[in-house]
Amino acid sequence: MAVCLESAKRHLKDSQTMRKKILWPDETKIELFDILDENLLQSALDLRLGRRFIFQQDNDPKHTAKISKEWLQDNSVNVLEWPSQSPDLNPIEHLWRDLKMAVHRRFPSNLMELERCCKEEWAKLAKDRCAKLVASYSKRLEAGIAAKGALTKY
Repeated sequence: MAVCLESAKRHLKDSQTMRKKILWPDETKIELFDILDENLLQSALDLRLGRRFIFQQDNDPKHTAKISKEWLQDNSVNVLEWPSQSPDLNPIEHLWRDLKMAVHRRFPSNLMELERCCKEEWAKLAKDRCAKLVASYSKRLEAGIAAKGALTKY
């Protein structure tokens, strides 16, 4: 909890310009245990974040592995340090829920169908939904501070 509280306090001071450059990647398991993982640099390009985007990583072992750290460093990717186990502070978690619900409604029966459904449903997610979630960043941090680092309503 203390780590989440300190992180929320530190990032609440971030400028709006900096916040607009954050790429909120994450991963999730969907139905048949397939992991959806988009190409980081392509995602930043598609979102028009510019070459100096900031990668928010949640200290998941996949992100902190030596090979991952080396790749981020070799590609000059700025990293926004983030406490692990803090899904309520990460706006992408709501998109994962939206995606899982949409995929579940399609009842994929094998991994190929699952992958196709995930990609199709991801493409359908409304850009304004994503923008609103990212805009909630300050409120999420404030809620984390008010909760003294404990889980929030988000």
